[in-house]
Amino acid sequence: MIIPMSTLEIKTAGSCKYDLIALGEIMLRLDPGEGRVRTARNFQVWEGGGEYNVARGLRRCFGMRTAVVTAFAENEVGRLIEDFILQGGVDTSFVKWRSYDGVGRTVRNGLNFTERGFGIRGAVGVPDRGLTAASQLKVGDIDWEDIFGKQGVRWFHTGGIYAALSESTPPLVEEAVKVAKKYGTIVSYDLNYRPSLWKSIGGHKKAQEVNRNIARYVDVMIGNEEDFTACLGFDVEGVDENISAIEVDNFKKMISKVVKEFPNFKVTATTLRTVKSATINDWGAICWADGEFYEATYRKGLEILDRVGGGDSFASGLIYGLMTTRDPAKAVEYGAAHGALAMTTPGDTSMATLAEVEKLVGGGGARVQR
Repeated sequence: MIIPMSTLEIKTAGSCKYDLIALGEIMLRLDPGEGRVRTARNFQVWEGGGEYNVARGLRRCFGMRTAVVTAFAENEVGRLIEDFILQGGVDTSFVKWRSYDGVGRTVRNGLNFTERGFGIRGAVGVPDRGLTAASQLKVGDIDWEDIFGKQGVRWFHTGGIYAALSESTPPLVEEAVKVAKKYGTIVSYDLNYRPSLWKSIGGHKKAQEVNRNIARYVDVMIGNEEDFTACLGFDVEGVDENISAIEVDNFKKMISKVVKEFPNFKVTATTLRTVKSATINDWGAICWADGEFYEATYRKGLEILDRVGGGDSFASGLIYGLMTTRDPAKAVEYGAAHGALAMTTPGDTSMATLAEVEKLVGGGGARVQR
């Protein structure tokens, strides 16, 4: 079933400067490769951030016009992250630069030490993001009227990670989504619940207060059962971190409740993952649109090099599919395929090509290409 334009009305490409703009924090990821953070002597560096990864995937894999709204401390580390963003082709026109005091007492750039895991040893992330420039952005810092009203944006993406960073980021997100809706921009939001971000500022109660306020303006909500439970206060019995046929049924029951309370949700979606080991997962996805559920191909025994960013790549593939085909069945396949491919390469961001995604969507395998 193709989503009727009356359900998800996406502005035409010719009417807007940007296909998508993302709001979020971008950190410098330090990756010890096959080793561990605690014993590393060398790190490979990447850029990454849940909201930004979606914009970059849409630009580099799918060829769409994207930009990011964020902030950096004006120093060499900030400029290094900027250079990564420029290499990814994402527009940096809306990046705010904050004066650096030479020490980091007032403003810093975020760091994320992340090891990939292997076999029975799971991936580990150690973020260092206190007092970051992006977390200090506040209402009034960004000219959303210019972005959405004059320049034009077809799709706006942000999420629960950014909303959890400080007292000022939730009102900023609300400010952004309100103006986006005013000008007919589609709003997507990835709940992306991270207990470590919320535990010191109020836990589930604070997460629900913040996310429920924002959810009223969202068209496309992305999140799994834990996200909907922790962030929006919904629950069904039998929730488990490993996906099974029973849990898919639970997700369907949960979404049936969610869309009654938030009828503004036009699409909801999540990845489906069964963790066999850090390097072997079963992987799929499901989305709800216009009263129907659509499941992507479920790939058993997917081999993973680096799982970080797989969900963000799913989101960018889903958004691409919705924007270009208006068909949720195809869109969820694009998302699942892009997420699967992104986890075969290192770093938070996708190195996949559109041709590779379309080949996988079409049932192609891993035979050598010559």
